[in-house]
Amino acid sequence: MSIIEGVYEQKIKSIIASVSASDKKIKSLSEQRWDSVAHPLSGLGLLENAVSSIAAAEGRVIPDISRKAVAVFCADNGIVAEGVSQTGQEVSAIVAENMCTGKTSVCTMAKIARATVFPVDAGLLRAITHKKMNCICVRRGTADFLKEDAMTREEACQTFLRGAFFAKTLVQKGFSLLATGEMGIGNTTTSTAVVCALLSLSVEAVTGRGAGLTNAGLQTKIRVIREGLERRNPDKSDPIDVLCKVGGLDIAAMTGFFVGAAAEKTPVLIDGFISAVSALLAARLCPNCADFFLATHSSSEPAVKKVFSALKKRPFISAQMHLGEGTGAVAAMPLLDMALSVYKTMATFNDIQVEAYKR
Repeated sequence: MSIIEGVYEQKIKSIIASVSASDKKIKSLSEQRWDSVAHPLSGLGLLENAVSSIAAAEGRVIPDISRKAVAVFCADNGIVAEGVSQTGQEVSAIVAENMCTGKTSVCTMAKIARATVFPVDAGLLRAITHKKMNCICVRRGTADFLKEDAMTREEACQTFLRGAFFAKTLVQKGFSLLATGEMGIGNTTTSTAVVCALLSLSVEAVTGRGAGLTNAGLQTKIRVIREGLERRNPDKSDPIDVLCKVGGLDIAAMTGFFVGAAAEKTPVLIDGFISAVSALLAARLCPNCADFFLATHSSSEPAVKKVFSALKKRPFISAQMHLGEGTGAVAAMPLLDMALSVYKTMATFNDIQVEAYKR
């Protein structure tokens, strides 16, 4: 380990050490408040648990999620050279530019959800000069992990730290609910490799079609992931080793973002598969930070249920989405607003002089 690399790892350890578990007393009080609301017990199901988790994360019975931000981490992946995607890497930069001008799906949806989209260059091959692009790039795209490690350990740690700092920056700007998103050709391949390494899963069983591979393309993707894992041999007990050997720069930045949000006691929404894999890496590095994560939707990627099971999270949207960009997390925001409105403003059993339901 180089001296510089060691410094970065010490900084990561310092952030991790600052993360405490969410407030369990507040969560209990929040659950009691739900039981007092004049409605069938647990009538809003997982949305009630989500509101109570947000309350516990913020440390107050009446939480505030009025200002929402979605950080969309954009990066390119060298593994695309192995034919694991239908499109070329030039598409990543095109979509990133469109995001800066508000012309992508997440931007359209965020207007309805009253959320602010922050495009983040975590490692695009081509730099985007638009004023709305937030650049935290350490290197321009990863290497092809079939031939060499995706990035150095130092680069992975640097990218993690920049992601964590970006979360802190958004909290300092006054955002009270954060969400993760990603965009980059080839990132379902890197995510599948990471989750197979972390959870010792069969590549054949959990590899999906990503943006829509043909049968032949899917078989190529399976072979590349399997051979890449054999050659790189990541250590599942060391999340950073897994990250730098077969991961992506978007995943590294999101992992830091999740830990950084937890350090700021701010709830953060997991989007789909790639965000969930990043959350799993974050939780393996810092178990306490998982208290601050909320699973929003179960995408159509085969491995996503395994990841949420490992995180002990239950998403409350099941719409078979696989759009990326943070769209699933943004879709959940109006649901959370509505649930919180019921929680805060609806009459209680005492108000309407009706005996409360008993558990």
